[in-house]
Amino acid sequence: MSKKDNSYNASSITILEGLEAVRKRPAMYIGDSDVTGLHHIVYEIVDNSIDEALGGYADKIEINLNKDGSISVSDNGRGIPVDIHPVKGVSALEIAATTLHAGGKFDESSYKVSSGLHGVGLSVVNAVSTYMKAEVFKDGKHYMQEYKIGKPLKEVSVVGKSDESGTRITFQPDDSIFTSTQFSIKKLHTRFRQQAYLTAGVRIIVRDDRDDEDRGGETNIPRHYAFYFQNGMKSYIKQINSSYKPVNKNIFYVHKTEDNVDVEVAVQYTTDLQERVLAFANNVHNPEGGTHLSGFRIALTKSLNDYFSTIATDKEKDLKLSGDDTREGLTAIVSVKIHDPQFEGQTKIKLNNPEVTQAVRKVVEESLKTYLGENPQDAKNIISRAVLSNKARKAAKAARDAVIRKGALDGGSLPGKLADCSSKDPTISELFIVEGDSAGGSAKQARDRNTQAIFPLRGKPLNTEKYRLDKIMNNKEIKDLVIALGTGISDTMNIEKLRYHKIVLMNDADVDGEHITTLVLTLFYRHLKPILEKGYLYVAQPPLYKVEINKDENYWVANDSKLEELTAQLKAAKKSPKSIQRFKGLGEMNPEQLWQTTMNPNSRTLKQIRIEDGEESDKIFDILMGAEVAPRKKFIQTHSKEATVDI
Repeated sequence: MSKKDNSYNASSITILEGLEAVRKRPAMYIGDSDVTGLHHIVYEIVDNSIDEALGGYADKIEINLNKDGSISVSDNGRGIPVDIHPVKGVSALEIAATTLHAGGKFDESSYKVSSGLHGVGLSVVNAVSTYMKAEVFKDGKHYMQEYKIGKPLKEVSVVGKSDESGTRITFQPDDSIFTSTQFSIKKLHTRFRQQAYLTAGVRIIVRDDRDDEDRGGETNIPRHYAFYFQNGMKSYIKQINSSYKPVNKNIFYVHKTEDNVDVEVAVQYTTDLQERVLAFANNVHNPEGGTHLSGFRIALTKSLNDYFSTIATDKEKDLKLSGDDTREGLTAIVSVKIHDPQFEGQTKIKLNNPEVTQAVRKVVEESLKTYLGENPQDAKNIISRAVLSNKARKAAKAARDAVIRKGALDGGSLPGKLADCSSKDPTISELFIVEGDSAGGSAKQARDRNTQAIFPLRGKPLNTEKYRLDKIMNNKEIKDLVIALGTGISDTMNIEKLRYHKIVLMNDADVDGEHITTLVLTLFYRHLKPILEKGYLYVAQPPLYKVEINKDENYWVANDSKLEELTAQLKAAKKSPKSIQRFKGLGEMNPEQLWQTTMNPNSRTLKQIRIEDGEESDKIFDILMGAEVAPRKKFIQTHSKEATVDI
């Protein structure tokens, strides 16, 4: 990899303002001070190395989790400038590390594209670290500067000779700022695998030198891993779709520059019902999309409609495919690279550059037209998929409308099986979804009628992973649940109408109960996702055992391992249990026991369900609940030793 640009020097570093506010309000710069923010500071440093790779100056990036809890990021790029800044009179490295909004990203001659938009990455990481060390290798020398809580300990100095070129940043996150300073190797692997797919030909190496006890239960993940994908985004599409059956055998791919916007898009449809689209700007994932995603969707819908008009039968000539029709089963990656990206917030959740929409639209329309013409069988399969989706969507709309009409015609009446709470304030209202009439009966007697509602499910719910919405809405149990929630479902859902801000899945602590929980979770994830995103969904944690010592002393025990712990403690205290009662189902508890252990807000334990990694969640739901048997069989074989078998 040639190091071909000597104009990247101190004059390239543009100063905007100081550093003070970062430690006071870290969430403004890194999203939050929890696990997400902790990992975000790693991404900020790696993004700087990615920028060097995008510019053609680096082809290797290494991330090392050190034994002492610090982390090091190095690349073989040009190295941060170390010469004296013409205005400030100190080394450019010191300015980049200690001054907010100071960096080479503001100078067009230094970076044509950059994911480190604001020039705050290095300085913010420095501000939220107890210690940071910046090392630069260039011009045959090894430069270094160390910092304590954002302030330099000494001037930048030469500490040795070096034949290498690049930068290495080592930092120790401040545990007075972050709720946890334990990095997840799984999170880092997910992020850097993604980056390697998007930067074809760049090798990203991750090493974990921490002791096992510092790895947070991730000891099964390799300590040394390298990501390298010569085929880039095509490989990424294949990886995402590895568990799904493709509709178009040949992946649609285009990489072209239009009006100074570098546009790269890859598309493949599958027989799965879900849409999987990832949008990136300058290699930064934009979970809420933005102008590049808008341009892609416009182009996709128009291109497929234009092609459909040339092959439609007389019966189909008046049929117009909607955006929803063209996105069912779609897997796509939309990546743009631009010099001056305008993001929504420092965490870059959405791209706002208006000029990008037209650039992406033009590139995709022109290239997709050619692709459809050159791949007639793939084109036919994609169109047939969209037409089928159109018909199913109309049927689903009729089913959804029927649910809405039922509520209106019945004066907003709720399902008879729902034992509602008297409170109408959703912020204090809870809905317990329970398994069957037996548990439902106990729960109705145990509850606080003012704030707790009970909805009993009869039989196992429909597996919503396998069916379109029209079939789902014809299922009485699901229809009644949707009416009880009050939100509507899928694309007509209105989260503001949710009647309960705590929805608790309360099922038996056995295999059947866990299966029912998984089925209901699938429904919420696929068709009621805003409830998860708002943090309103929970799973109850009823105890499996009651251990009685005497009349005045007894214990509720969650599982077998906790029972073993308790037994050992009692033995050490020279106590023996009078009785050990195992609760096979919630219906075996009397109402007082159910209230005390599982429903009482003052004593219960609830597990909140949140979406941490949408891509991974999609994959798991499809493997466990989808139509394809082979991936599920492989998953079961791989994880069989981890399973708790209830015999």
